[in-house]
Amino acid sequence: MSWQDTLAELETGTIRAANQDEQGNWHANVAAKEAILAAFGAGENIEFNGNYQGFVDKHNLAARQFTVSDGVRLVPGGSSVRRGAYVAPGVIVMPPAYINVGAFVDSGTMVDSHALIGSCAQVGKNVHVSAAVQIGGVLEPIGASPVIIEDDAFLSAGVVIVEGIVVKKGAVLAPGVSLSASVPVYDCVNQVMLEKGADIPERAVVVPGTRPMNGAWAQSQGLNMACALIVKYRDEKSDASLELESVLR
Repeated sequence: MSWQDTLAELETGTIRAANQDEQGNWHANVAAKEAILAAFGAGENIEFNGNYQGFVDKHNLAARQFTVSDGVRLVPGGSSVRRGAYVAPGVIVMPPAYINVGAFVDSGTMVDSHALIGSCAQVGKNVHVSAAVQIGGVLEPIGASPVIIEDDAFLSAGVVIVEGIVVKKGAVLAPGVSLSASVPVYDCVNQVMLEKGADIPERAVVVPGTRPMNGAWAQSQGLNMACALIVKYRDEKSDASLELESVLR
């Protein structure tokens, strides 16, 4: 399949940059990522006119144009969805936000202001991506899985998720939580420390925390490092407070 065909199928959601197996594990679609890289290699920088006058980008990766029939509400004010990204009917994108090539955003999801959904990131149904959330992109290394946000997750303001972290269904990340392969996550409910880079469990409520640094000097200075804390798992009260208002759609 050519990179042109791959980009077209990524836009329709026919293929995805990462897929979930029967055990619920996510794996990168290497062929799709190779096609995206091939598109970058084939692209030439040009000056865009019309709606994008004054912009310079690869000629074959221009921002997508939506119509009412697409069922996507892309509010004016500086947002952009790059070619090769899928945005399902029922998604709302508030300005300014950016959805990069290879990304997948499923139905009912809200992408709020100053949010980034990076290249090949996968965002499920009815996810709330709050203001200033940064979901990192992963094109290289080619076999690396991108960031995955499963259905019904709630990402509060200023959350940062990078390095292929998977946030499972219904999880809630409080404002300011940062997750990467090197940030430890402590499950205070089950009293265990998750392996670095492990999936955030379903319906976990995660808040930012700190832990003491090792070493006599660091301890004498009272220094701490960032971590993330699972302080509870969602219940009916949590669900009610996080319910997305259908009227906004």
